[in-house]
Amino acid sequence: MTTTILSLGGVLLVAPASAQESAQESAPPASEADSEGSVIIVTARGREETLLDVPVSVTTYDSAAIEDANISRTDDFIALTPGVTFSNAQDAGTNFISIRGLSQTRNGEPPVAVVVDDVLQVNSRSFDQPLFDLDSIEVLRGPQGALYGRNATGGAIIINTKMPTNDFEGYVSLGGGTGGEYGGEVSVSGPIAKDAVLFRLSGSYTNRDGYFDNLFLGEKVDGLEDIALRGHLRFLPADAVTIDLRGSLVRTEAGALNYTYQPAIIDPATGLPTAFDFTINDADLVDRDFYANNLGLDDRDIDQVSLRVAIDLGFGELKSISAYDRITQSTGSDQFPYTAASSITPSPAFPFYDATQSQFFDVETFSQEVRLTSNSSQSFRWMVGGYYLDTSRFTSSSIMSDLEQGIIRIRRAPVTNPSNPLTSFIADDNDNQAWAVFFNAAYDLTDSFEISVAGRYDKDERTQYVDPAQGLYDGAGNVTGPIGQPGAVNKATFDMFQPKVTLRYQPTDTATVYASWGKGFRSGQFNPNGVGAIAAGAGVNGVSDVLPQEETETLEAGFRAQLAPRTSVSGAVYKTDLSNAPYFVFIGAVSAQVLVPIDQIDIFGVELEGSAEIADGLTAYLGVSFTDAEIKEYAVDPALVGNEAPYIASNTINAGFQYRTDISNTLGFFVRGDFENRGRQFWDPENSTARSAIQLVNARVGIEDLDGRWSFTLSGSNIFDEVYNAEFVTGGYAYAAQPDVFRADLRFNF
Repeated sequence: MTTTILSLGGVLLVAPASAQESAQESAPPASEADSEGSVIIVTARGREETLLDVPVSVTTYDSAAIEDANISRTDDFIALTPGVTFSNAQDAGTNFISIRGLSQTRNGEPPVAVVVDDVLQVNSRSFDQPLFDLDSIEVLRGPQGALYGRNATGGAIIINTKMPTNDFEGYVSLGGGTGGEYGGEVSVSGPIAKDAVLFRLSGSYTNRDGYFDNLFLGEKVDGLEDIALRGHLRFLPADAVTIDLRGSLVRTEAGALNYTYQPAIIDPATGLPTAFDFTINDADLVDRDFYANNLGLDDRDIDQVSLRVAIDLGFGELKSISAYDRITQSTGSDQFPYTAASSITPSPAFPFYDATQSQFFDVETFSQEVRLTSNSSQSFRWMVGGYYLDTSRFTSSSIMSDLEQGIIRIRRAPVTNPSNPLTSFIADDNDNQAWAVFFNAAYDLTDSFEISVAGRYDKDERTQYVDPAQGLYDGAGNVTGPIGQPGAVNKATFDMFQPKVTLRYQPTDTATVYASWGKGFRSGQFNPNGVGAIAAGAGVNGVSDVLPQEETETLEAGFRAQLAPRTSVSGAVYKTDLSNAPYFVFIGAVSAQVLVPIDQIDIFGVELEGSAEIADGLTAYLGVSFTDAEIKEYAVDPALVGNEAPYIASNTINAGFQYRTDISNTLGFFVRGDFENRGRQFWDPENSTARSAIQLVNARVGIEDLDGRWSFTLSGSNIFDEVYNAEFVTGGYAYAAQPDVFRADLRFNF
């Protein structure tokens, strides 16, 4: 989940992305055309266009590039993309994506829209599911709310899986690696009725013991078992009608909440704290050993069904996309300070004992989109549409006394169990209805000059039903005090019109320059009811039970040029005014997780990227981004104005190479290296501690059948074992990132 180094010298200014038609050729970056002149097609603006024509900062990966780069999770392609970072922490569904100075915080909405097979993914807890049997990935940077709606303030990620085929085909892949990992993928596609009903079935399985040890329990803490299945039926009832029915499920069991608390000075022999130094708060301090007396456990179920109907009306295409999604997730673990202490084995150095904690999420959504798109082969091109989303979300967070008899995970209702007595229960139901209407239009003023205008109005109506059982408990099932207002019903509405205007000029057939202006918003949300008062009692100011919506206004100018059939360069400069950026605060005394707004942040950034075919079979790419995100207003603490915004890497560098050659009449050889640098990053508005720049290197080497029937590869991620924290929460809560990992894979295509 990171990448490998190559110095490109003076060959290119910059470059990432990947796209290519043949797996027998090198495949790092997305040039406008490959060596045979095949034009790269993208769908960034809701219709098929060439990469050169799109006035958006976009990085693309086709199926060959996805396979060559071993992209199997979101982390993998983000690590190849400039200006974007991604990390996982806590559990299978908690992830943090940052793009162009806009960041995702724990429990917050993402700053990008993620679209899989035309379906907008409305819950970030599904973002890190396995990626397999993919056709293409497009990463759009810059505000995309006018097309993709709320939460697309920083960009959009468009993922397309492979389609059913009229001929039987498929593949089987088997692999294993360090951490006791083994697993594989399988896909088969073909006709049920030739030219009428086609199918595709695919699946992925991973089983891993883990990389990190709990020295107190003598067990691995980060084991994983992941099962993912996907089915796709394509119906072709008439020449003008296409119907796609998709269904998928993911079942994940894994370790969770493997944090260390830096102020706790732990005796390795007992796992108990001998002292606490509350001055320790260091984002560069990493501990890969764990001492909690309870293993963290996580179960996640994802179910998705979608129906897409496309009708060619002659003058354009009418498309309907209906989708149902449900995610349930249950976690349980030791509570901070994550040591071997418990309610019956207290640490005398600490004023209270380690407890246990449990969280539960149940999110169910239905979405419907309808859009009418004109033909592309005309000077005036347009699209109109509407979108509806209904979301039902239940969450609960519980704290229990640790009697060293394990953890009772609590879901929808308080549970009284003498082996793990309940001490607090915070829960609510959220019913949300969102709808939008949108349009975009582009007109060719001349053969080389286009103006496009887009707009979308989104309205998000949210209702929070505070659980009547919410409160503090005595361990015997009796409520000893309320938290917030049990049984309360709270309502909030968030809405905004998101316009975007873009000018595109193509001075030659191989160059494009563009400029755009746009607005966007990320929906507000409820914090757990009553946390404002809890936070104030814990000395944390500025916490409200409702987080206001984030709003952005962005100016951007960019270019893209095709220098040779497989050599391209692109770049962009942008400025974003950001209001009400969400920031995460953890109140350890009651395990409360809340969001507060940073009133105003000014962001300025520059991106450059490019790719080149340096020699026959040798391609290389380089991407660089610089981001300056400065706090301009912060009502919670005005003294912090001028500090850097949290969660934002000051720069990213993504570079790599790939070499492919024949070694006999039937065998080919390839080697690939990728390198990722993430610049210094703060974790709080106080800028109390920064994670220093990190450098991550991946490598792959293998042999392959020249007819594409099989391949064998050896690969490694973070091969130089960079030691760093994937997440850090102010106060010394650290989550160590993955170490070096090596694996072997054998793939057969048929």
